Amino acid sequence: MPPNTTASTGQQPGKSGRKKGRKVRLAALVLVLALVGGVAYGGYWSISTVRASFPQTEGAITLDGLSGPVDVKRDGYGIPQIYASSDADLFMAQGYVQAQDRFYEMDVRRHMTSGRLSEMFGKSQVDNDEFLRTLGWGRIAKQEYDSKLSASTKKYLQAYAKGVNAYLEGKDGKDISLEYAALGFSNDYEPEEWTPVDSVSWLKAMAWDLRGNMQDEIDRALMASRLGPEQIAQLYPEYPYGRNNTIVQQGQYDELTGTFEQNGSTSAAGTSTGGTGSATGTASGSASTGLQGQLAGLQDVLDDLPAAVGVNGNGIGSNSWVVSGDHTITGKPLLANDPHLSAALPSVWYQMGLHCRSVSSKCQYDVTGYTFAGMPGVIIGHNQNIAWGMTNSGVDVTDLYLEKLSGDGYQLDGKTVPFESREETIKVAGGTSKKIVVRETNNGPLLSDRSDELVQVGKKAAVDTAAPDRGDGYGIALRWTALDPGTSMDAVFAMDRAADWSDFRAAAALFDVPSQNLVYADTKDNIGYTLPGRIPTRAKGDDGSIPAPGWDSKYRWTGYIDQDELPYEYNPKRGYIVTANQAVIDKDKYPYTLTTDWGYGTRSQRLTDLIQSKIEDGGKVSTEDMRQMQLDNSSEIAKLLVPKLLKIDIDDEDVRAAQKLLEGWDYTQDADSAAAAYFNSVWRNILKLSFGNKLPKELRVKGQCLWVERVDTTGPVDEDNNKVRECGRREADQAQPDGGDRWFEVVRNLMDDEDSSWWKTPTSGTRPAADTRDELFERAMIDARWELTAKLGKDIDTWSWGRLHRLFLKNQTLGTEGPGFLQYVLNRGPWKLSGGEATVNATGWNAAGGYGVVWVPSMRMVVNLGDLDKSKWINLTGASGHAYSAHYTDQTDKWVKGELLDWSFSDDAVDESTSDTLALKP
Repeated sequence: MPPNTTASTGQQPGKSGRKKGRKVRLAALVLVLALVGGVAYGGYWSISTVRASFPQTEGAITLDGLSGPVDVKRDGYGIPQIYASSDADLFMAQGYVQAQDRFYEMDVRRHMTSGRLSEMFGKSQVDNDEFLRTLGWGRIAKQEYDSKLSASTKKYLQAYAKGVNAYLEGKDGKDISLEYAALGFSNDYEPEEWTPVDSVSWLKAMAWDLRGNMQDEIDRALMASRLGPEQIAQLYPEYPYGRNNTIVQQGQYDELTGTFEQNGSTSAAGTSTGGTGSATGTASGSASTGLQGQLAGLQDVLDDLPAAVGVNGNGIGSNSWVVSGDHTITGKPLLANDPHLSAALPSVWYQMGLHCRSVSSKCQYDVTGYTFAGMPGVIIGHNQNIAWGMTNSGVDVTDLYLEKLSGDGYQLDGKTVPFESREETIKVAGGTSKKIVVRETNNGPLLSDRSDELVQVGKKAAVDTAAPDRGDGYGIALRWTALDPGTSMDAVFAMDRAADWSDFRAAAALFDVPSQNLVYADTKDNIGYTLPGRIPTRAKGDDGSIPAPGWDSKYRWTGYIDQDELPYEYNPKRGYIVTANQAVIDKDKYPYTLTTDWGYGTRSQRLTDLIQSKIEDGGKVSTEDMRQMQLDNSSEIAKLLVPKLLKIDIDDEDVRAAQKLLEGWDYTQDADSAAAAYFNSVWRNILKLSFGNKLPKELRVKGQCLWVERVDTTGPVDEDNNKVRECGRREADQAQPDGGDRWFEVVRNLMDDEDSSWWKTPTSGTRPAADTRDELFERAMIDARWELTAKLGKDIDTWSWGRLHRLFLKNQTLGTEGPGFLQYVLNRGPWKLSGGEATVNATGWNAAGGYGVVWVPSMRMVVNLGDLDKSKWINLTGASGHAYSAHYTDQTDKWVKGELLDWSFSDDAVDESTSDTLALKP
């Protein structure tokens, strides 16, 4: 029998509604697998065949290359704890065990990071590979490995690769996972050996997804075609420093020493070496028509690219906070973390412990936490002395440059400079190889070379007199810190063995990309925060907010912020630190522009308020309190809007009945809440009416297709599942905002201007025009009532937020575009979720595409520094990547309920929780 699709509902996941062909992501790889379906129904997919790829978890296995015995102890959830007597053995065993559970996932990822997806999935991936080869992640990773990484890091990478290859030895694809058996029917693909560079490349993909404000840079430039500088500024308001706290509140930049001082008092005003220009930037008139068209095309290309850990740079956030022992029940710190990433099956995270039987110079690690399958070490977690968490800092480390092309070169300061060029060969499964030429300028690779549309638009670009002559057209180049070799892999191991704050800061200094907010706690009751990363500085007047003219050298980066200049905090007097993608530091206390595009502090301020309410009057925080904070579903925008909505006089009885749902609502977005369903629909329609018909059509966000319970007979219907497909359809010339916390801030700032032009919207069908805020709100309430009637039925007593806000977990390749039988085998869901956009329990949805869940807390953890064995953790899915395994999604139901698992660390606790033990012998 096939596996249950979900323990919650028993429903099958709906069929994918995404387009085939070019418009695909890593989560939607198009495959020619019709043969698989026929063979599957013919009985090939027997349980015994599939289970042949399951890992051996008991008994003994001999591995060539080990210097001593290694024990792998797995608990009831299949989470492994590895015990070894040398560093090399520890990481070799890590590679072996991760390959046992997740090799197919690892293999897909390394083909993505190296631009070789076509070798696995055929010609449908050639365009993606061309773009990824242009970025050159694999090439840069090799440079890092050859010239930047320490000898010890290389040794660990080699040991890890040796372990992966020991698992692969003697195995055919079908012996590794059922996905390889499926691929074998279409292209006879067989996995190759793992290399150390394959592991390093993964950090480049991670950095790409967490790259910061590149999409905002594109969007602002596109807005200039229809909106003026004042309007654009309204849509990108400044961070509300007076209302929402920054991360760092104690200390500032010291001009005299040129360092950041926690207790410094010297003003940084007037010392800026990075611009603080307006949102309109400096290149708005450089090539207006051509730039608009090129960036629109680039936006389409970026949206189609595979995503490694996030949602292609959009919507990514995270929560992480730490409370000192002064305010906890144990008298020692508590640290929580829940990174918000796109939902993946299996989860991007892999839980694991790496333990030296005796910590010494020969074997230096006793660390546990969340790892990436395909990379040695632990990314987030704790060792015997310290704990740490991460959130995306969002600092601006990418800039787009409009380039003047001329013959075989590009223009720079009035001269023609030759490109740096290289030829790349893309091998295609079942097809003919393709060669491409990658051209680079002084500002980075030409992204526009990878799109015929961009090339044609560049040739026809209309420009003003300030720009150079057209010549052969204009291109778009990318400057990005991750395109230079770095030392982030060194940072992982340094962090894993750090013993105190000094060690941790030194390790963080190696973490050049992606720049992350790092929170810290240790067993000696210290807490801290530091901002690492290779962060560029720009010429005065250039804030990196929109594309710059590449032909003028004054727009080049001027350098990088020194590590001792970056903001940090250590044991702040308030006794806690909160990071949730808000501004790092008040702009008046810091001379550099880190970014103009922070998260707006909705989640961070809510967490701050929850902590303060708990510790006021001497209250103490427990592990359970930290867990409850992670599950907070309160909607801040609802607190602002609902009082206004309730004052509006509604004539229609059905709409008035829906309006009454908001009376007495506590603004909590529980899955069973009808009020939350109605409010979020109102919010979505407010955005559509206020901004949708005013933004350039190029800004339309591709809405994901969702399957909802069939209520009426309109729209495409999946008869098998009795569901209706909603694809976020819009008028051809209308965009729609995504509904993130930037839009919360936009609407908040407009609330008192009841006659703002943003509130005006034309007549549509039987709906009257709106000229004021309340008229638009009334129309949004009416539209929301009938939208939910179509989706959920006329009876509002049957409405619930969870019916709209659902999570489907899909295998990242065959589970999205493979034959129906494989989708049935590989996918799980739906689950009805609480939470929402910009809440602490950030189950994000995109207002442009519907209410379905598009990113989630990808894991949750609470580390108890008073007793590490009392720490708690949970993963989105499970340890295994094998669809029939008991550990494929065995943590998901608990994750949905907000529960956490016990997290064993000490030898005794691990032994007590162990279900299976595997001995690896030399």
